[in-house]
Amino acid sequence: MADNKIKVLIIDDSAVIRHLLTEILCSAGDIDVVGTAQDPIFALNKIRSLRPDVITLDVEMPRMDGLTFLEELMRTDPIPVLMVSSLTRRGCETTLNALELGAVDYVSKPGIDMSSGIVGLADEIIRKVRIAAKAKARQVKVEAKVKVPISSSTSALTSTTDRIIAIGASTGGTQAITEIVTALPESTQGIVIVQHMPPMFTRSFANRLNTMSRLDVKEAQTGDRVLRGTVLIAPGDKHMTVKRNGAMYYVDIADGPMVNFVRPSVDVLFRSVAKYAGKNAVGVVLTGMGEDGARGLLEMKNAGAYTIAQDEASSIVFGMPKRAIELGAAEKVLPLDDIAETVVKSAS
Repeated sequence: MADNKIKVLIIDDSAVIRHLLTEILCSAGDIDVVGTAQDPIFALNKIRSLRPDVITLDVEMPRMDGLTFLEELMRTDPIPVLMVSSLTRRGCETTLNALELGAVDYVSKPGIDMSSGIVGLADEIIRKVRIAAKAKARQVKVEAKVKVPISSSTSALTSTTDRIIAIGASTGGTQAITEIVTALPESTQGIVIVQHMPPMFTRSFANRLNTMSRLDVKEAQTGDRVLRGTVLIAPGDKHMTVKRNGAMYYVDIADGPMVNFVRPSVDVLFRSVAKYAGKNAVGVVLTGMGEDGARGLLEMKNAGAYTIAQDEASSIVFGMPKRAIELGAAEKVLPLDDIAETVVKSAS
């Protein structure tokens, strides 16, 4: 990065938002807004000449929408992209699509009083631009899977599972989780997932993943059973824990203080899995900023679970896996492409 500053290009059709983002980012001493553009067509030449380290990208713009542009950019000239979109149902779906195409992260525009709302997000915007500048830009290609009905012998309505697969992720995690879950067969043991996301996004993410995967994926509710062929995703702003009643595993969704500055917390989930499943569990820490999940993964390992951390080369942000590795919590350190197969073998 030239002059040790992060070079940012802002792409947004709103002149007000372009101005506000410029002011916010330039207030940070280590960030320089080298250019702005009202849509991707205007941005193309600027990208070639300015070579930004990070691009902030709106999702709905004239002439070329953000998703079309993102897909082309990640295929031809990957650059870390931070999505900036409105927190609406439509925005949720579009932003999730962007994350699947390779965007590093997102910031949700406020729905009311946009100007003051954006200013109120200044710290988050600056923090996420800094994270994006250190991230590895990569395109993730995921083909939709045709759901195959589970036979009556393994139906979620009639069977139980004595094993649990617990997965935790943050920045870049929607891409990694999508790659893993869509690669799993319908007979996979029950999966519980914490992905750091706001409430509306977790439900949209679960619904989208359900259409792409052979497994049945849903946003978790208290009392949901952890069953073969199912995936339960913790709701945003709620902690999820696994509990056991005889041979039956189920989840509990509850409020509670933030852990590692986040809610839901991977550590909260992993510690409950260590307590109630022990050696009958597999734990996976994926890409993400910070260290949430590292200590919980160590507790799972100490309880006899098989534990995995994503490797540095395939992580968008090598924070959470790195800390887990440093603590000795991971039995295996694997590239993303190898995790699904290893999970199936270790949970069988």
